[in-house]
Amino acid sequence: MTYEQIRYETGDGVLTITLNRPDKLNAFTSRMAEELIDAFDRADGDDAVRAVVLTGSGRGFCAGADLSGGAAFQYEDPAANRDTGGRVSLRVFESLKPVIVAVNGPAVGVGVTMTLPADVRLASTSARFGLVFARRGVIPEAASSWFLPRLVGISRALEWTATGRVFSAAEALEGGLVRSVHEPEDLLPAARALAREIADNTAPVSVALARQMMWRMLGAGHPMDAHQLDSRLFAERGNAGDAREGVNSFLEKRPARFPDRVSADLPGVFPWWPERPWAPFPGKDARDG
Repeated sequence: MTYEQIRYETGDGVLTITLNRPDKLNAFTSRMAEELIDAFDRADGDDAVRAVVLTGSGRGFCAGADLSGGAAFQYEDPAANRDTGGRVSLRVFESLKPVIVAVNGPAVGVGVTMTLPADVRLASTSARFGLVFARRGVIPEAASSWFLPRLVGISRALEWTATGRVFSAAEALEGGLVRSVHEPEDLLPAARALAREIADNTAPVSVALARQMMWRMLGAGHPMDAHQLDSRLFAERGNAGDAREGVNSFLEKRPARFPDRVSADLPGVFPWWPERPWAPFPGKDARDG
């Protein structure tokens, strides 16, 4: 796919995806959604990509849905009854690479909700956040009713969505929505430094599995579910080349050179992964209707 509304840049194991409609404060469109989904597909298939940083160009991160055409809230596929932002959120959720968001400016509506499945969010001091749906006569989308309370708690989630007010990066930090707040010039370097820490020091298969285990177990009914999954995966990965290299590099006091690759060495034990690593249901991609 040729990208028109995002930039896709790789280097030193880190992919930077930049929302790229600066004249519109990177307002979200169906085209942007398709490009983001394609970019995460590419990232999962590229073993050179160890971590993903998502940010915006210009002075905004994402001003929400592009409403230049009027009241344009609609489903990408009305027959499938699925909102476009939700398709992006679920693709981020299914990512096999850790995702770090650098919120460089205003993030409103889908500009907030599509970041919720990311692993870490950092914000600029100039960032502003707004879950403004009730002020537009609609409801929070992009699966945010699942993600947001898990990140910030039910009371804070309801306060932000019921009021629909725009709030500061400081309030986002205090509420647990972002991990840290940085001066504008320091934001992207901080996000990339975190991405590099992952890329330089960890086994990619281990990170991919841990990411999926943590998210999926949020819905488990009992810790025994996690115990059974942990036991199966620990036994399998404990006999893999990555584990041998991890132990040997520690004993030899040298950097590890992990041999296993996400594209080839993911175990097939997840009940959600019967055919493809990103398929949450048997034979069905999350992007299908």
